[in-house]
Amino acid sequence: MSNKAEQIALPTGDNDVGSSRADLPVISLFSGAMGLDLGLESAGFRIAVAVERDAFAVATIRANRPDLPVIDRPIEDVTTEEILEKAGLKPGEPALVAGGPSCQVFSTAGARRSLGDPRGGLFEHFVRVVRETQPRFFVMENVRGLLSAAVRHRPLNKRGPGFPPLEPDEELGSAFQTVAAHVRALNYYTVFDVLNSADFGTPQVRQRLLLLGSRDGAAIQMPPPTHHRDGLGGLSKWQTLKDAVHDLTDADPEFYTFCPAKAKYLAMVPEGGNWRDLPEDIRPTALGRAFDSWGGRSGFFRRLSWSRPSPALTTRPDSKATSLCHPTELRPLTVREYARIQQFPDHWVFKGSTRKKYEQVGNAVPLGLGQAAGRAIIEAMATATLTERKGKVECWNLDLLSKLTRRPRTIVNPPRMRGDTEDVTISDWHVGGGRMRRDALEYAPPALKAELRERLRLPSDHEVGDSEGQEQGESSQGNEVAQGEVRLAAAE
Repeated sequence: MSNKAEQIALPTGDNDVGSSRADLPVISLFSGAMGLDLGLESAGFRIAVAVERDAFAVATIRANRPDLPVIDRPIEDVTTEEILEKAGLKPGEPALVAGGPSCQVFSTAGARRSLGDPRGGLFEHFVRVVRETQPRFFVMENVRGLLSAAVRHRPLNKRGPGFPPLEPDEELGSAFQTVAAHVRALNYYTVFDVLNSADFGTPQVRQRLLLLGSRDGAAIQMPPPTHHRDGLGGLSKWQTLKDAVHDLTDADPEFYTFCPAKAKYLAMVPEGGNWRDLPEDIRPTALGRAFDSWGGRSGFFRRLSWSRPSPALTTRPDSKATSLCHPTELRPLTVREYARIQQFPDHWVFKGSTRKKYEQVGNAVPLGLGQAAGRAIIEAMATATLTERKGKVECWNLDLLSKLTRRPRTIVNPPRMRGDTEDVTISDWHVGGGRMRRDALEYAPPALKAELRERLRLPSDHEVGDSEGQEQGESSQGNEVAQGEVRLAAAE
């Protein structure tokens, strides 16, 4: 195999952050195939212990890092004392606790569930380990869907006229409110944002939610982008699929095959296209029931483009709804092409069946994004600390705050798919709570709160308190969508 992956995977800054630094031990939770860990290592950290329950991911870790202490049990069954002992550390000594609690329950690619799913509550064990090990910093990574998920999921066909009003824990955003409450209780200063891995040198458009926390109240900031879609602002241009894999040689490529029913349609799709490029008369047959659904459906019969970054990798590149077909060949991307896109080095070995390898690579954090998070932590180490910041969870991205504030309380089916009548409409069902949530002000730093209020045409602090009804969107605008409103996607 070529070593091109080693060259493009991790953009280095002006300084070699990994040289001549003090030991920076990391407790890695939900380690998977170690994508986040490798990124952090490239920023100067040392992985001291890995906690991972999946047997195939554990085999991958041990094949590549035979000397790394690994705890191969569910984190629910692992005490913090055992983690510290394996790492050779005491409370307060870890530089960092890092990990991404299982995200499938919030992902847009699968059956979206909630914190009610046992996997949705794994963040509580992440918080537990942070609380009991007292690292200087923590990095928590997840899918952006966590921002718009509910604690308790109500099926789409049970929302709207004819059904009971929403309970607070059924509202979109309630899951993240729960996570934020647990994080605040740690008394760390925490910032969060949604970052696109393509902005950090990854040949993949992959939106991830990142939370960075400081025990001592350091002025931690999200990492600035190193790349731009068009190379503007003095930044490098986004990496493309061709940049990642064009020189890859793989003597024994490993990949799924498309079944004949899928292959016959993908054969009609040009490079960079999807189901919309099929002849109009066969689209209903090709999509089946999905043809009458709503939403983007951009992953159906999708063929990738050489000249653009890959879309976010999934664990099933052969699925009709999440196809990741090679630009010119009639096959999904191979496991090794997947690894290149996630920026794993070519020598990294993945254990298990083809399916398990796709899962490990597809679920990984791109190495470039992990490195960016690590650099942000290292920069924060040099900043002054303020106890006044501790216990706060803030977002400094005004655009994201605006979207969160204008988020609907729930998503409902279009009129043709629900039970509106002349007597009872969707507006009647929303009465009492309004259609839109306006809860993001609790995440706005004081320096941004006035500007956010101005954007949203909300009263200022001296006109109405944060907790009053108008603050939650019950202003003279009623249930109308504000001008220029940008909603988070229904499946986001």
